[in-house]
Amino acid sequence: MSDLQTTQQKTTPVASAPSTDSKPSYTRGSDSTRPPFRKNKRRPERRERPRSEFEQKILSIRRVTRVAAGGGKVTFSVAIVVGDKKGKIGVGTGKAGDTSLAIDKAVRVAKKNAVKLNTTVDMSIPHEVSAKYCSGRVKIMPASGRGIIAGSAIRDIIILAGLKDINAKILSGSKNKLNIAQATIKALKTLKKPRASRKTSTPVKDSAEKLPATK
Repeated sequence: MSDLQTTQQKTTPVASAPSTDSKPSYTRGSDSTRPPFRKNKRRPERRERPRSEFEQKILSIRRVTRVAAGGGKVTFSVAIVVGDKKGKIGVGTGKAGDTSLAIDKAVRVAKKNAVKLNTTVDMSIPHEVSAKYCSGRVKIMPASGRGIIAGSAIRDIIILAGLKDINAKILSGSKNKLNIAQATIKALKTLKKPRASRKTSTPVKDSAEKLPATK
């Protein structure tokens, strides 16, 4: 019996281990057999850019064509105004073959040329100002309790500067937004610091009148 058992043990086939080379078959639409998602570690994570303190408004975009011997060359000229709505404002221009590059150049120039305005406590102007730049001529006046009464490029500058209760007029016949914006900045630069209000002390009269002496 021992010889028969040993011969049976020798003849019994051994179960073969599953091969690791065979790839598993995935059926379409079945999530159970799908391998786990592996994140690409080589790709850097996107970092959010810090928000700029300035807000910007495009005044004008011009398409300029320069004709040369080899053909016409097209460039774009952009005028832009930036402000932080806290009394700081600037105007800049930029030229490039692409509008996005021209806007970036104009924003850098505007931030470089930004000026701090002398305003009152309620973010208005202390007195009337006027200025002329090339063909643009403007006049800016305080208007308490009336809001912003202005148009064209003057309104954009006033809003981005954070000013309130202002009446502005364009006195020139030219409607060139860049010249009007430069004239507005030139006028706002001449603002003087508001004088501190002096408290005048008035003598208080006695309410009780002196009665005449009786004999």
